[in-house]
Parts: sequence; structure tokens; C-alpha cells
Amino acid sequence: MILEICCADIDSAGEAINGGADRIELCSALEAGGVTPSAGLIEQTLWKSRRRLDPVPVNILVRPRAGDFLYSDKELMQCVQDTAYAVGAQADGIVFGALTADGEVDEYACEKVMDAIRQSLQGDRKVTTTFHRAFDLCRDPFEALEVIIKLGFDRILTSGQAATAEDGVQLISELHRRAAGRISIMPGAGVNPENIRKIVEETEVTEIHASAKIQVESRMRFRREGVGMGTGEADEYMRYATSREIVRKLKEELHKQ
Repeated sequence: MILEICCADIDSAGEAINGGADRIELCSALEAGGVTPSAGLIEQTLWKSRRRLDPVPVNILVRPRAGDFLYSDKELMQCVQDTAYAVGAQADGIVFGALTADGEVDEYACEKVMDAIRQSLQGDRKVTTTFHRAFDLCRDPFEALEVIIKLGFDRILTSGQAATAEDGVQLISELHRRAAGRISIMPGAGVNPENIRKIVEETEVTEIHASAKIQVESRMRFRREGVGMGTGEADEYMRYATSREIVRKLKEELHKQ
């Protein structure tokens, strides 16, 4: 059973690794569902993992912005360039997904990213591929499943087209059954120590994804109240980060007999 932890900053990556994560999905802006992390964050996280005797695989999210998964030609080129950079930096995997305006898998966009991976690889190194939760916004999940398999992805991250993976266990189970070993179905969204065993047992999957996040208070002593960045609605003195203890609890639940 593989426990993948989604991390959005270098300290969170360390917490995930030390908590026992089997794999990291690295992104930025976790509160927006994740976007492509910076070059510095990618390289620092890979270094943190590689310096261990048992390196933890690091998969990089390639998503040019928040919002839907319908990308313009310029945004797709950005995804291709980010993919090439991440593979060249020795990332273990790429996490990507794109849809057409009609809610179908964008095969052209996915093939462009797959080509970028192949062209950036040297020797016999393997880079795994995950079709991310764009899947949960597609029109027909079973049709999308077959297209994603045909494209050559290794796994699909999904909540079962529900608000949480716990709510979507019925569809996740059916996807896992229909996949029949051709691709891995990985539940994600709202996974916590209280429901992780239920999700795994009901779906019979072999991988699961969680953020294991908590709210972290700012260390700032001086605070300018009433001023926010971006939309101005966010609390600039509070952020989400990965908790080592929650990662450990998730692992403990997965290994209970």
C-alpha cells in the first residue's frame, strides 16, 4: 500500500518524508488545489529526498494556474516546458490532466506532455505519470478511464467525482474493477486517519493520496491587520502545511491488521 502525500512547501516535504510517506506529490498553492511548484522548490525537495538512504519518490504537479483544466495553446506550452524542466531535474513522476470544453480528456494536450517526458529522459530512467483530479470534472468517467489508459498514464487520482473520496467510494470501486490492473486508481480528497482504512477496504486500491494538512500560525510578531494579498480575503498570518504526526497516523491506520 502506497501512501502519497501532497506537499506545497519545503518544510512540508520534510514533514511528509519524516512521517513515513511513500511518495510525495509536490505543488504550490495547496489552497487553490495546487499549481506547478517553482524550480527552487523542486530542486530543494529532490535534494532533501535524495540525501536519504531510502529516497522518497517525488512527483511534480504540472498545472499552470488555478481554475478549470481547459488550457490555451500558450498555457499548454508552459506545461510542456515545466514538464521538461522537472524531468531534467530528475523528478520521479509528472502529475498532469487536461480537458476539452466538452468535458472529455484532452488527448492532444496529454500527448504533448507525454512527448515532453520522453524527449527529456536519458538512458532507461522511468518517470511515472498520474492523471490528476481533472478526471473528477470529466463528462463520462468510464470513457475517460479508457482514454487515459490508451494515453499510457500509470495512475488516476480521483475522489470518485464526489466532494471527498469517502463519498465517492462506489465510483472508485467500479473504476478499480474496470481498470483490471491496466492502470492504478488512487483515491484522494478528504482522506484522513479516521476514514483511510474504510476507503482502502471498500475500494481495494493499492495507492491512496492525502495532504495530511493542518493550519499553521505565522511566526510574525508585528501584524498589519485588515490587509490581505490576492483577493484580500485570505488570512496572511495563517497557512496550510503538512503534519508529520498526521502522516504517521495515516501510515499506522494503513498497516493495522
